[in-house]
Amino acid sequence: MKKTFYFLGFLAIVSCSSRAQEVTVDNKTATTAAEVEKIVAFLASDDLQGRMSGTEGIAEAATFIENNFKSNGVKPYFSSYKDTLTNFDASKGVAYNIVGYIEGTDPKLKNEVIILGAHYDHIGSAKADGDDVIANGANDNASGTSAVMEFARYFGKTKANKRSIIFALFSAEEMGLLGSKHLAKKLKKENLNLYAMLNFEMIGIPMQNKDYLTYLTGFNESNLAKISNNYAGENIAGFLPKAGEFRLFMRSDNYPFHQEFNVPSQTYSTFDFTNFEHYHKVGDEPSVMDFNHMASLINKFVPVIKGIVNSDTKEIKYN
Repeated sequence: MKKTFYFLGFLAIVSCSSRAQEVTVDNKTATTAAEVEKIVAFLASDDLQGRMSGTEGIAEAATFIENNFKSNGVKPYFSSYKDTLTNFDASKGVAYNIVGYIEGTDPKLKNEVIILGAHYDHIGSAKADGDDVIANGANDNASGTSAVMEFARYFGKTKANKRSIIFALFSAEEMGLLGSKHLAKKLKKENLNLYAMLNFEMIGIPMQNKDYLTYLTGFNESNLAKISNNYAGENIAGFLPKAGEFRLFMRSDNYPFHQEFNVPSQTYSTFDFTNFEHYHKVGDEPSVMDFNHMASLINKFVPVIKGIVNSDTKEIKYN
């Protein structure tokens, strides 16, 4: 993809809406297609061998995320960024979440926490296509991981959050949400004052013929879509019937936080069962991602997250 294309895409991103402009016109904080591609290209490279939990490949991904957090002023939430899973089969190696933290700036609201999450693992290998057996997992879920990393960069640079934010990249999602189950239980035992958990899953390809940018799992469970659309100034989160049909609310890393904390915990996604044919296949490569779409999505979500972490009251509520 040519650099001129990136530039034009960036100009389109910053002119999308007046509210979006507030956070994207600053070159120091805006997400560009080139930066998203850099992240996804590394995480979904053949060198990482499909990021199976417990392998050397996902360990390289973890180091990459750690270094990104460090360089952007995001501190580890625990004693280190790596939080070892206690529910992972030790015979398969060691698995760990990567958990970063930015404390809120308001003396009272900083005691309330928002979690921004995505899983960074994948399945390692899949049915061969010629000589290719590596399931690179670009859309699933290097795409969501890149969004959380870019949100961490934005808030790490700006510290524009009254509430505290945990940035959680989960391992072993593909093995039954093990990473998010581990972290949810651990934080519950610590009596974390969790306000909401916002999860990002498979956002690498835009939906077609929809009047909303992403769909929200558990759409009718809370007013999160309404809150999100209000802060975005457009329909950034909508209802996808198939998400209910396939029970997606219970099949991603938001769900363990719903179970443990009973607070709004939901997932944004653009995988609508019609727009991506490479799910858990070797074709889930960086080359099929739409990086301009991803950069635009990330930039449009910044004012949503800013609104949520800075509101005077807890606006998001379960119905």
